[in-house]
Amino acid sequence: MAREMCKMTAGLTGLVLVLAGCAGGGDGASAEGGPRAGGTLRIVGSSDVGHLDPASVASVGAYGLVRTFARTLFGTLASNDFQETLPVRPDVAVRIPTRENGDVSRNRRIYTVRLREGVQWNTNPPRPVTAHDFVRGFKRLCNPASPSVGKGYFISTLEGMDEFCEGFGSVDGKDAQAMAAYQRDNEISGLRAKDDRTLVFRLKQPASDFLHLLTLPYTAAAPQEYDRYVPDSAEFRQNTISNGPYQISEYEPGMSYVLTHNPAWQQKSDPLRERHVEKIQITLGQDAPETVQQQIEQGAADLAWDQPVPTSAIPRLRNDSRFAIRETPSSTPYLVFNTLSPNNGGALGKREVRQALQYAVDRSALIKIVGGPSVAQPLHTVIPPGNSGYAPANHYPTPGESGDPAKCRELLGRAGHTGLTLKFPYRTNSVHKLIAQSIAENFGNCGVKTELRADSGGSFYAGTISTPANARAGEWDIAAPGWTPDWFGNNGRAIIQPLFDGRGYGQNSTNFGGYNNPEVNALIDAALTAPEPSHAAGYWQQADQKIMQDAAIIPLLNRSHTIFHSSRVHGAKFLPTTAGYDYTRLWLR
Repeated sequence: MAREMCKMTAGLTGLVLVLAGCAGGGDGASAEGGPRAGGTLRIVGSSDVGHLDPASVASVGAYGLVRTFARTLFGTLASNDFQETLPVRPDVAVRIPTRENGDVSRNRRIYTVRLREGVQWNTNPPRPVTAHDFVRGFKRLCNPASPSVGKGYFISTLEGMDEFCEGFGSVDGKDAQAMAAYQRDNEISGLRAKDDRTLVFRLKQPASDFLHLLTLPYTAAAPQEYDRYVPDSAEFRQNTISNGPYQISEYEPGMSYVLTHNPAWQQKSDPLRERHVEKIQITLGQDAPETVQQQIEQGAADLAWDQPVPTSAIPRLRNDSRFAIRETPSSTPYLVFNTLSPNNGGALGKREVRQALQYAVDRSALIKIVGGPSVAQPLHTVIPPGNSGYAPANHYPTPGESGDPAKCRELLGRAGHTGLTLKFPYRTNSVHKLIAQSIAENFGNCGVKTELRADSGGSFYAGTISTPANARAGEWDIAAPGWTPDWFGNNGRAIIQPLFDGRGYGQNSTNFGGYNNPEVNALIDAALTAPEPSHAAGYWQQADQKIMQDAAIIPLLNRSHTIFHSSRVHGAKFLPTTAGYDYTRLWLR
């Protein structure tokens, strides 16, 4: 997930990977000169995105795809130097608002954002992107058909967002006209289009990370044509409109995408993207990472869509300039408990049971599965190193990171819940099956049975663990999603709030297990209203400690991303928030 990022804390410097031979990736223009136009970029992978509508995208793959056709006010620049990916930069906005240039009020609660000229929709004829399109985009975050995973960021920050979303919830989510009418007839009091080229935001209280929120893909402008469709419906997915360098020309759900040039896009109006390849072909349905890797090495494909380099290939690729290990300080994967499950007499709703299961997992085995210590380190906190609020801690230590099944059994016995059987859906791409099997074996060693069920990437998030009805019905008990922060640096809320704020639990929520602790919710509020990022970090750290005491999840790995491209790919620049190279910067030999 995106979710799957922000400015950087000092703690990140210790994370920089020093791995001989792994700094490749086709950084620059080669001896042949500068970037060349033309050719088809061929991307091969496993599963379709769970959501294609920019308002509800929720995975790193979707973030990378949406970047090609849906632009936000601000963004980040792809780079193979992690530090260069951190600053917030203008996208559709002309400049960064500051108190010095008059675009941020003295009390830091009012932001004025001015739009640049030349950004156009690929309509016939092309039409300028306006401030009203951004207002529409924000209103769509709360639609009842496919609400945004990020709406909580703005409910807690933007004046009137809570009231607007609450009212939207009573509208029929199957009626596109009714939703469009609600958006047309109701306003978010903290957001207005002053004119076609000026937006004014009014915050509940100062938020030091507000501009980072405006880089998130679900804050993209939305054209008026989107009001015709139920958000993220099959019909919507066949009618996306672009203001970026590419447009989706063909889409076969679960099978393929074809992206071609958006004729209305102009390089001079886009400071973050470029456009070199003529066409981008994404072919889905290939679950075996070994097969994908083979195709790339043999020149039949150029990039993997949703899978890192297979573990077995890493040793022989260490000195290959096409291979790289890129920093993505993240919790990938982690094990989440469905605290709402009625199975086993509601056992997973009890803290003592979840605490006992913490001792089951052999992290050393998981590290081997994903490629060894150069790729991943054991993780014991909610917040990974290099993110705001991180502090080393291990509430449930085991010898050699290999688990302690005897202690797990003992604590389950004390809790009165031996003989558990847990439903365990797992993703089918990459090494997720191996990870699930390893965890299932660990649980078996402490007397807990698991029922493993293959669940394709497209349905794993959107259809299974993000659906509250499934959680309450006990359709699953444990799952192993991943979480890449939406931004890095001053980003405590990019981890704690979306994953553990119980007040925002609902359809498409990324608080997958329905965890809800008023003490944690209060710490979230304290962090969000803290006057300085350093103060906020202290509250995020306290929230982390409380969540781990409650054993809401089992952190597993802080994992970097292994990536490989074909010999003909040049200009490969990495975007940590998408766990991939920026498609718009690539060119082909």
